[in-house]
Amino acid sequence: MRVAFQGERGAYSEEAIMAHWGEAAEPLPRPYLPDVFDAVEKGDADLGLVPVENSIEGSIVRTFDLLNERTLRAQGETVLRIVHCLVANPGVEAGDVKRVYSHPQALGQSREYLERRGLEPVGAYDTAGSVKMIKEQGLTDAAAIASQRAAEVYGMNVLEKGIETHKENYTRFLVIGRDEPEPTGTDKTSLAFVVEHRPGTLVKALNALSTRGINLCKIESRPLVGTPWEYIFFIDFHGHVKDPEVAKAFEELHGQTRYIKHLGSYSRFMG
Repeated sequence: MRVAFQGERGAYSEEAIMAHWGEAAEPLPRPYLPDVFDAVEKGDADLGLVPVENSIEGSIVRTFDLLNERTLRAQGETVLRIVHCLVANPGVEAGDVKRVYSHPQALGQSREYLERRGLEPVGAYDTAGSVKMIKEQGLTDAAAIASQRAAEVYGMNVLEKGIETHKENYTRFLVIGRDEPEPTGTDKTSLAFVVEHRPGTLVKALNALSTRGINLCKIESRPLVGTPWEYIFFIDFHGHVKDPEVAKAFEELHGQTRYIKHLGSYSRFMG
């Protein structure tokens, strides 16, 4: 089974693939998040795995946008404990490092460490990609924030491990594909919708869930492109779209919204 992910070999997404599927999966690296969706849509990959939320830095909003824009659906989720390492070329010592490269999420998750050390954060497209770049350029005054596995993949040294600000650092990933899994009894549904820009419309829409005892577990708003100061809402709630009460709520939501899209119903991560 081929599973596309964003980043280079050694990225946390690849680690999440290995933790979720083990040897049954063949990870396929892709440079950017849209490339992961492309790979699945074109048939180059069977599934994709994309980060959607971090317990420290919050939502990965580009993933929400792509789920709304593309035809693929969320059909599973997994969670990975993130342990950040300061990674450098062999022979480089901690005192030599002046700049630190990594994905903005990883830099944000390690902000306290960087500030305490007086290190300059430099944003990059990927954690493991930062390690690869430092190695290829032979930098001796720079390091990367990445996983221990990334250091091993590229033959680099770990100068310090566990530099994230909070140890309760987890990233949630969504499995994306073409299928819609059947209900399991421990499911989650993701929706995107737009309501009229009038008082009370969002409350009325969410009442479709609350009056049926459906647990709303996440709500996120994103700008509605082309209509300044209006928003598209993304919600996650417990239950499957084929569950009777959820189906009724979904039908009511159709009447309370001017746009709605089912982003997927899938077995939720139970830890």
